[in-house]
Amino acid sequence: MTTDISYFQAARRMWQQLEPVHALVYYAPEVFAEFAALGYDTGTRWPTYFPLRSAPLTAPGPRRVASAFYSFSPHMVAEYAGPAWDVASTEQVLAARLRGVDRMLRTIMGDQLGTPEFAELTGLVRRVAEAADTSGRPLAAGNADLAWPDEPHLVLWQAITIIREQRGDGHVAALLTHELDPCEALVSFAAIGAAPAATFDSRQWSADAWAAAADRLRSRGWIDADGAATERGAAGRDQVERLTDRLAAGPWRTLTETELARVVELNEPVLTAALLSGLLPATSTLGITTVPAPQW
Repeated sequence: MTTDISYFQAARRMWQQLEPVHALVYYAPEVFAEFAALGYDTGTRWPTYFPLRSAPLTAPGPRRVASAFYSFSPHMVAEYAGPAWDVASTEQVLAARLRGVDRMLRTIMGDQLGTPEFAELTGLVRRVAEAADTSGRPLAAGNADLAWPDEPHLVLWQAITIIREQRGDGHVAALLTHELDPCEALVSFAAIGAAPAATFDSRQWSADAWAAAADRLRSRGWIDADGAATERGAAGRDQVERLTDRLAAGPWRTLTETELARVVELNEPVLTAALLSGLLPATSTLGITTVPAPQW
């Protein structure tokens, strides 16, 4: 019998399994090539990251992107998301995204894409994506509105994207529930050792904004004088993770315990290929391997 707790645990485990597969899109040279052809600067990943991820929202302005992405500084979003739609339309971006993902997965997976096992994995993950409640979840809803591709490997990537954005939207809700604003969310996450504080520089908050967020958390008793999490802060972040898992568990209920285990088994070659691609950073802001799962 699969219990609620089992599904909460499954939501986290599946995030750990599937997130690296989705994240390849932000680093793959095949994707950069498609966006360079549209006219985007690919010298760094940020000019393409923002349109890549926000295109399903249909040419959103910086305020809407900052709201949905949450942890990025507003000035960074304005720099990259603001002019993104002067380069190409959302339709062009979405088409380039799909072409890049196609080339990327063919590069790292090769003949494995045509196996019965890959088709089985795609079918299971698509079932989960189609069961995802997108109420109050703008990024998940935007991706769920897109037409399904024909090729199984593109269906898999799109399904994974819907699921990860559904979880991400829920994570924002969890942060808001615990009264952590965007910068406080990063400071408190660094405080529990999710990643070195320097890793979060990629979100481009100023030193003054970071220090002010730390002062606010210190006044709440969440971090100490050195910026490390206090017992209250560690417990607060654990509650954020618990609520995130609870909110992400819903679509996984469409699978049985046996099917959940089968997803892990079938996804192993895909996850391995993603990790061995050399494209993903060794340290990220997500805390996938560094933040302990809640003990239910």
